[in-house]
Amino acid sequence: MRDAARDTLPLLPFLAVVVTFLLIPTVTVIANAFFVDGAFSLARVEALFTGPALSALGKSVVLSGSTALIGATLGAVLSWLIVSGPPTSMVRRAVLALCSVLAQFGGVALAFAFLATIGLNGVLTLWIQQLFGWNLAASGWLYGLPGLIVVYTYFQIPLMVIVFMPALEGLRAQWREAAFSLGASRLQYLREVAVPLLTPAFLGSTLLLFANAFAAYATAAALVSQGSPIVPLLIRAALTSEVVLGQAGFAYALALEMVVVVAVVMVTYNRLVRRTARWLR
Repeated sequence: MRDAARDTLPLLPFLAVVVTFLLIPTVTVIANAFFVDGAFSLARVEALFTGPALSALGKSVVLSGSTALIGATLGAVLSWLIVSGPPTSMVRRAVLALCSVLAQFGGVALAFAFLATIGLNGVLTLWIQQLFGWNLAASGWLYGLPGLIVVYTYFQIPLMVIVFMPALEGLRAQWREAAFSLGASRLQYLREVAVPLLTPAFLGSTLLLFANAFAAYATAAALVSQGSPIVPLLIRAALTSEVVLGQAGFAYALALEMVVVVAVVMVTYNRLVRRTARWLR
């Protein structure tokens, strides 16, 4: 018992953080989504099936799904190029360090970077307009769903590199050599060995990117000043709207919706990661 208590003691600060910043907020969201004035009610949850809520959910799924697929595909290719180089290569170290930084470069800073580059008065926008007479920021696409897809992809690609590279590095040279010694071509090795082994890791990484984009808020809030194209911005509108008051309950229901979606994605991700971990040992 004493040994167990001694081994558990270092985990107490972590447990305190989990309880404070994860469990308590989650329980608060669930309680306020289902209870109104102390009585159980489905009124707030039923509001999730109205037009604005369904529209925001659909756009959030489109945004998260498209950026996850684009980021996963391009990130996987970049990961393969990085792994193909020598482990001690300075280029490899530099690219990995850059990906680690860019994967965390989001929020207002990222939104400002894109506004300053391809916004209505961005440097690249004005330069292209002067040279070719073409307005890159025409119709204000950057401030809507298409712009969010472009901006979110910016940090999805380096995140994919970070989470997918361990799977690529887990492919042992002996497996490739064994396949070639048995007469397999490079294409057969990729199709019969590498791709089946990497598929769970690729799908799991894609799901992680989906959850990352689905829960992102600050970048979208800085880019989209009007309207609520995605769920996080609809929550902001419900909490801060000066036109329609008393929408805090609706915000709790939307937050519950996000918790459920992210939880399902993360459970599926963990199952896929377990399958990958079997051959990474």
